[in-house]
Amino acid sequence: MKIVAVVPAYNEVSAIGRVINELGDVVDLVMVVDDGSSDSTGEVATRAGALVVRHFLNRGQGAALQTGIEAAIDAGADIIVTFDADGQFVASDVPKVIEPLLLSRADIVFGSRFLQANEIPAPRRFILRAAALITWLYTGVKLSDVHNGFRAFSRLTAEAITISQQRMAHASEFVEQVAKHELRYEEVPVTVRYTEYSLRKGQRVTSSLRIIWDLFFSRLK
Repeated sequence: MKIVAVVPAYNEVSAIGRVINELGDVVDLVMVVDDGSSDSTGEVATRAGALVVRHFLNRGQGAALQTGIEAAIDAGADIIVTFDADGQFVASDVPKVIEPLLLSRADIVFGSRFLQANEIPAPRRFILRAAALITWLYTGVKLSDVHNGFRAFSRLTAEAITISQQRMAHASEFVEQVAKHELRYEEVPVTVRYTEYSLRKGQRVTSSLRIIWDLFFSRLK
């Protein structure tokens, strides 16, 4: 059973090494997609032991995940875990996130910061709750935490889904794929460590409006 972590990264030189080191204890391979970084993210990731795939230009997190998923399949992954590069997730949560897959209870597992005690800043909580509601209304799939980059899925699921939204709307698109392919899904509580660094790189209200545009209105063209 080969477990591969896919980590999209853009200018994460200060955090990527620690993330890779922590993941290395719980997965078989860490695959970093350097999404056109202007710093030495890719070099640091390579030195830390990750397999690095590079985009020459910054294409967005959704595009980086799709590249990483395809590369993980080529590398023989049985289970793929997606994991953020900013250090906000805890690698020791990986075993409980993949457990429903190992027990054949689910095809895809979503991490949720709302299913256990996490100190979530009020503006972030509001944005995330609103995103979950909109996605539920649009897809019929009810999750507490749609825009959480910590998820896991089987190889068969990875081969079935395609992420076309290149930027942050990809998170809702994952849920859309659940409905489209009638995938079995579960949510699992995960820890989220908010730091000044992760909050600075996180979503703002304007980003959320862009997500809504990307996911819904752009398809009307």
